[in-house]
Amino acid sequence: MTTVGVEEEYLLIDPATGRLVCLAEKVRNAAGLEPFVTAQEVQPELLQAQVEVATPVCASLEEVGGHLLRLRHAVAGAAETHGCRIVACGTPPLRQGLPVPVTDQARYRCLQRQAPQLVAEQLVNGMHVHVAVPGRQAGVQVLNRIRGWLPVLTAMAANSPLWEGQDTGFASWRTIVFGRWPVSGVPPRFADETDYETRVRRLLDTGVISDTGQLYWQARLSERYPTIEIRCPDVQLRTDDAVLFAGLVRALVDTALRETEAGVAEPDPDPEVLQTAMWQAARHGLNEDLISPGGRRVRAGDAVSRLLAHIGPALDTAGDTREITSLVHRLLQQGTGADRQRQSLAEGGIDAVIAMVIDASAMP
Repeated sequence: MTTVGVEEEYLLIDPATGRLVCLAEKVRNAAGLEPFVTAQEVQPELLQAQVEVATPVCASLEEVGGHLLRLRHAVAGAAETHGCRIVACGTPPLRQGLPVPVTDQARYRCLQRQAPQLVAEQLVNGMHVHVAVPGRQAGVQVLNRIRGWLPVLTAMAANSPLWEGQDTGFASWRTIVFGRWPVSGVPPRFADETDYETRVRRLLDTGVISDTGQLYWQARLSERYPTIEIRCPDVQLRTDDAVLFAGLVRALVDTALRETEAGVAEPDPDPEVLQTAMWQAARHGLNEDLISPGGRRVRAGDAVSRLLAHIGPALDTAGDTREITSLVHRLLQQGTGADRQRQSLAEGGIDAVIAMVIDASAMP
C-alpha cells in the first residue's frame, strides 16, 4: 500500500471580531502539551497568525482522517485556551489593517526583506499531500504525468474566495497570491532526475531563491522525505474534505507510477495551456468549464468524471473507491469550500462566514 501524509495550515482569529490574532507561538506550545501530540506535528508557519500541522506517515485514508481530526482538536483546544479559534480556509474572511508579523526565524526574516509586500499578503493556507515514490527518478516521471490534472484538483479544492472582507470573484484567490513568487505554478516538464536537479541548481545559483523550500511549484519532489508533494489544494473546511484529496492525490500518483511501468507515453501539454487551465480553475472552481489535461474546454462535472475514470483502477486497488466516490458526489452536490463561504456571505454577511468556517473547521 502506497503511504501518504498530509500537512494543513490554519489561521488564528478572534471569534468576536473575526480579526486575525498573532498567537501562533502560544497556541503551538499549548497544543504540544496536549495528550498524544508531538512537537513535530504542530509547526510554525511564515506569519504569526498561522499554524501548520503534519500527520505521521499513513497507510490508509482512515489513518489520515483520524490523525487530522486529532491534530485539529489539539490545535483548536490550544487556541481556545488563548481566546482565539482556528479556521481552515485558504484566505482570511476578514483581514486586519496592520501587517501580521513574520515568525521569528532567519528564513522568514530573509523572505520579508526580499519581498515585503508579498510576505504581508501571504495569509494563505494550503493542504500539502505527500505520497511515497520509489525514488527521485520515479518522482520526476510522476510529476510529468500529473501536471495536466493539477488544475482539476485546484478547482475541486477551491476554498479561498474572500479577501479583505470582499468576494474576489475567484474561487481560489490563494492560487493567485501564490503565483506571484519567482518559482510557482504548474511545474515544467523534466527529462529525468538529472534534468530536475540541474535546473533546480541553476535556480539556486541565481540567488533569487535561497533554498528549495522556495520552489513553490504546485507539485514538487520533497527534499526531506522520499515523496512527491502536491501543493495545489487550498486547505479544506472539514476533515473529510481533506481525506478526499489525500485519496485523489494518492491514486493519481499510483496511476502515474503504473503508467511509467507499463511504458505509456508521457503527456506533454503546452505550458501556456496549463497556465490558462490553472487560472480558469482558480477563477471559477467547479462553477464553469475547466480545461482538460488534453487542452480542451469541458464541463467541470465531466472533468471530475474523467479524473475518477483515470484513477479508478488505483482507487480499486487501495480499497478507496466507495469512500472517494461518495465524497466526490457530496462535493458536486454541496459545492466547494468557496461555494459554501459565498452561500454564507449571501445569507448572513461576513459574520455568518466567520461563524461557518469556525464551526466547519472542528467537524469530522
